[in-house]
Amino acid sequence: QLQASGGGLVQPGGSLRLSCAASGRIFSINAMSWHRQAPGKQRELVAAITSGGSTTYASSVKGRFTISRDNAKNTVYLQMNTLKPEDTAVYYCNADISRLTYYGGSYYPDASESDYWGQGTQVTSPA
Repeated sequence: QLQASGGGLVQPGGSLRLSCAASGRIFSINAMSWHRQAPGKQRELVAAITSGGSTTYASSVKGRFTISRDNAKNTVYLQMNTLKPEDTAVYYCNADISRLTYYGGSYYPDASESDYWGQGTQVTSPA
């Protein structure tokens, strides 16, 4: 399960920090990412980070947003600076997670990762 938080209303030029924590019995987390969906538009990738810390950004946010993660806390962050009205959207976190499954008295990692989405958090920067 992924729980996102940190959204809100901020004036253009302001900053927000989103957080998304994974919970449950987790063996490993590979890529983590943030996506957003504005009204009437398709969901788009904002930023992604691998387990090793390599990052990718949409061109529209490069230089303004920073994605990071705390592997010990199973948490991914999105620091958003110099917000613009066009950044207004619902932001979703995503993670590729291998969980531990109980079987025969012990926990074992899943054979493959599964794709999980957070519930979305609204970010509004009014025009």
